[in-house]
Amino acid sequence: MNLLQVEDAVTGWQRPAHRPVSFTVRRGEIVALAGPNGAGKSTLLQALIGGNGARLFSGHIRLIPQTRIGVQTQHQPPVSGVPLTGAELLNLTVADPRGLPEWLAPHLTQRLDKLSGGQRQYLALWTILQAPADLLLLDEPGNHLDRTGLASLPAALRTRADQGAGIVLVSHDDELTQACCNHVTHVEPDDDALPL
Repeated sequence: MNLLQVEDAVTGWQRPAHRPVSFTVRRGEIVALAGPNGAGKSTLLQALIGGNGARLFSGHIRLIPQTRIGVQTQHQPPVSGVPLTGAELLNLTVADPRGLPEWLAPHLTQRLDKLSGGQRQYLALWTILQAPADLLLLDEPGNHLDRTGLASLPAALRTRADQGAGIVLVSHDDELTQACCNHVTHVEPDDDALPL
């Protein structure tokens, strides 16, 4: 079943950011959006959810009605002064700690602001992967992760897809996309829209 169908979509802010893009996401599939920095991959994700002023200039974006969407942006929210531990965050978001990588589980009793950036990133990503969403939009989920975290990521993504979620993944990490993605869609910048 197609959760998301994108046909010749051109998205951007004040003007188009990229050339037309087409892809389909079905349940159980992971589709990567790849391309150079500034090509419009994150903008395309924002347009898919109607967020932050990103808009569709041309083409079509079709979502199945009542599709539940989970979103992970590439920017971490500040946690300074947030008096939550990792375990409390998981409890608050109803995320199941079972299956967390062994390297992260011992740190769940620590406050979020005492965790490393990579530990916070993986924990935040885990809460998204555990959300009751049909479609997950993940923008550079490997950011801030060390080798151990990156090594754990493909299995976590694949497990969630195998549970029936469709995933759109923005990533510059070829190893990650090769390890877990069913398809890779290339996003090319709209050179005519670039400032002089």
